[in-house]
Amino acid sequence: MADIYTLGMDLGSTTSKGVVLKNGKEVIGSSIIDAGAGTTGPQRAFEACLKDAGVDRSQISNITATGYGRNSFEPADLVISELSAHALGVHTMYPDARTLLDIGGQDSKVMSIGKNGRLDNFLMNDKCAAGTGRFLEVMAKVLEVGVADLKDLEAKAEQTVSVSSTCTVFAESEVISQLAKGADIPGLVRGICTSVAAKAASLVKRLGVEEPVYMTGGVARNTGVVKALERELGVKITVSQIQQLNGAFGAAVYGFGRVK
Repeated sequence: MADIYTLGMDLGSTTSKGVVLKNGKEVIGSSIIDAGAGTTGPQRAFEACLKDAGVDRSQISNITATGYGRNSFEPADLVISELSAHALGVHTMYPDARTLLDIGGQDSKVMSIGKNGRLDNFLMNDKCAAGTGRFLEVMAKVLEVGVADLKDLEAKAEQTVSVSSTCTVFAESEVISQLAKGADIPGLVRGICTSVAAKAASLVKRLGVEEPVYMTGGVARNTGVVKALERELGVKITVSQIQQLNGAFGAAVYGFGRVK
């Protein structure tokens, strides 16, 4: 029997992701481009994903798009909501998942997932940058470090310098003020991570926490935020091994289900 290749594209507001699946299970190629819908990012991610998988467009049986820019991605055969894609993605990789928290560049969402992988309920925070990757980007800029450096700085903290403002604009001013007073940088980063976690945790608590709890999205790479979330929620959080690619993975799984 010939192998079936499907491609999932998750086109966010700030990042474009792609995954190529072989026979609905094996990830043979992926891409992450730091440019989202409305830019060249989606096409670049699409081409990079095919190249990474070592296949060409003619070998792909289905292309399914999800995310903010899904309806404007011309190569797509199908589109699927990002909530459905994330739920299917985490269920396929982690069938025991009951709660999924995804924190991306511009929004955060928490989903309750049934035993059959069905999306039972969800809540989203898409009107405020607090509790998202954007908040971390702004704070990293103030501290003159890269976003990827935040987790290493947080790991060095021996104390927590509180960042009480949840609004990104006010928090930025607060961090600048703390720096002017000579605040401990690692401690300040821990405070920033705690602030993000507190905002995201409030969303999770509103929906209700059922274990096991999994986390996806770019912010899942920040161990400081993950640890702070565990403290806030009082549960163990497992970070998905595919983090930012979960939505694209779920889209590719969905496409396989339509062509197999």
